[in-house]
Amino acid sequence: MWSDYLALMVMAALLRLSHELARPGPSPSLLREADPSATDLTPQQKEWAEKAIREYAAVQERKWRRWNEAMFEKV
Repeated sequence: MWSDYLALMVMAALLRLSHELARPGPSPSLLREADPSATDLTPQQKEWAEKAIREYAAVQERKWRRWNEAMFEKV
């Protein structure tokens, strides 16, 4: 039973491999060139991103401080 399942999986893998190797050229999802203008952020988006980063850093600092207190300082 398991040998039949294993043989089926190997055949499926080989079929997929042969399909990938027969494709003409690289996969478009792997080598997609990014358009620089598509990734530019507006000033409002930059402000939001900077605020999110500051708040994330503060939350992480509180989390690690609490963890450190729980693990090492309260004996």
